[in-house]
Amino acid sequence: MNKEELIAAICQKKSFLCVGLDSDLSKIPSHLLAEEDPIFAFNKAIIDATLPYAVAYKPNLAFYETQGWKGLQSLEKTVRYINSKKEKVFLIADAKRGDIGNTSTQYALSFFGHSDDSYNFDAVTVAPYMGEDSVSPFLAFKNKWVVLLALTSNKGASDFQLLNYRGKRLFEHVLETSQKWGNDGNMMYVVGATQAEMLEVIRKIVPHHFLLIPGVGAQGGSLETVVKYGMNKDCGLLVNASRSIIYASKDRNFAERAAHEAATIQKEMALYV
Repeated sequence: MNKEELIAAICQKKSFLCVGLDSDLSKIPSHLLAEEDPIFAFNKAIIDATLPYAVAYKPNLAFYETQGWKGLQSLEKTVRYINSKKEKVFLIADAKRGDIGNTSTQYALSFFGHSDDSYNFDAVTVAPYMGEDSVSPFLAFKNKWVVLLALTSNKGASDFQLLNYRGKRLFEHVLETSQKWGNDGNMMYVVGATQAEMLEVIRKIVPHHFLLIPGVGAQGGSLETVVKYGMNKDCGLLVNASRSIIYASKDRNFAERAAHEAATIQKEMALYV
């Protein structure tokens, strides 16, 4: 999905909601454990329930890799199912890769190099610490995106990301330097919603790029603040919500509750799009 298609989807749905599929076998409704593939059964129900309100989905690979080959099968089926939908959405692999050379190339191929829909993502999260050669293999694919970690919402973000070097914080150097590698049609940045006070600074450096914003919902980030300081003329935002939607209920009505939570967020988003 290219930038124009993503913007069109946002305008059509009046939503910039990304649903995080952090599907944990220990947290899904217990009645699903009788299914042949409980994780896929859970994901399928969540996708069907939230698709009217979401423009993107973000499976977090850790929750699938921890289940071994069965988890990777669940992920593959989930990706196939999303890509089979007539209504196309933006699909992000939350993998946080960040290696170099042939390894980075192989990672890029694993997410972008499949001719079928088995592992065909639109974007992948990448850590920038090792520099350009850890990112450039992902940027070689047409209409694919790198989502570069810029300023995250975790407590430890201040250990490095806020360090001052030559009058600028490290995350500012990341934003400035990485623009030489890609452009606003193939690169996004992760900015945590709990770092919303920094969005005004970030927008001065990357005014036209999309920002992937986790931390709204269960982590306490404010959608209003994110929009106030982060939105641009194209919207320029994908706001991710995971636990607050997918674990809204552990009962048999979990999908209906997920739909309700997604619809509530989308209704607020519609005020701004």
